[in-house]
Amino acid sequence: MAIQSVGVIGAGQMGNGIAHVFAVAGYDVLLTDISQEALDKAVSLIDRNLERQVSRDKITPAVKATAMGHISTTLKLSDLGRCDLVIEAATERETVKQAIFEDLVPHLKPETILTSNTSSISITRLASRTDRPEKFMGFHFMNPVPVMQLVELIRGIATDEPTYKALHEVVEKLGKTSATAEDFPAFIVNRILMPMINEAVYTLYEGVGSVSSIDSAMKLGTNHPMGPLELADFIGLDTCLAIMNVLHDGLADTKYRPCPLLTKYVEAGWLGRKTGRGFYDYRGDTPVPTR
Repeated sequence: MAIQSVGVIGAGQMGNGIAHVFAVAGYDVLLTDISQEALDKAVSLIDRNLERQVSRDKITPAVKATAMGHISTTLKLSDLGRCDLVIEAATERETVKQAIFEDLVPHLKPETILTSNTSSISITRLASRTDRPEKFMGFHFMNPVPVMQLVELIRGIATDEPTYKALHEVVEKLGKTSATAEDFPAFIVNRILMPMINEAVYTLYEGVGSVSSIDSAMKLGTNHPMGPLELADFIGLDTCLAIMNVLHDGLADTKYRPCPLLTKYVEAGWLGRKTGRGFYDYRGDTPVPTR
């Protein structure tokens, strides 16, 4: 099936980035959210990010103008029914995703491919709650989407070969690289990354090092561009905790037990950059460690 129109559910950090790259690649993008304010904010952010790419000679002004022309928005989830491909990029909570698919499925064309940008939740389980498990896949983009090269492709137990091949071709058209992952908790990237972040939080919790010393050690000692606690703040501590819980519940191994300090930060509403405080306080001119 030729994919030309793409529906994106969720206008947050991931959704607007996904809409951005698909529009630049020439796809017609329909972005939906429950809030008009969120949609307006997303379109404005896409415009600014495209302008930044123009200023860095990554794209031309003409490409930017064409890409913005490819993007439209709607508050009605049912409007996405006419799309060839739908990408769900809502909150990383399974009940939320299931409710979205339940509302959307009656409006879809029979041939529409349905995907989730989930970073950890079972694709097989999500697919089983729809009418098209064979046309359902995990389509996991990395953050920030316009910058990061990788897309994880995750097949559920029922995903058919034409669906996989179609999405593989889409990734190539986006100018990105795909890695195929089996449908086990957190797939590849987060199966490796999140326990590292969780261990960094344990290192802080146990007093082995401070926030700044832990991040400096990993940046200078292992050549990571960001320290693990700084990266956790960037991702969102609520997202990190959710993925650790998926790993812990799904694999039943105590090595995936979320650090109590990570839980405490989430309980405090200190979720990282998006709330102004996490392992660093972002409310001033320069981030300041909170421990």
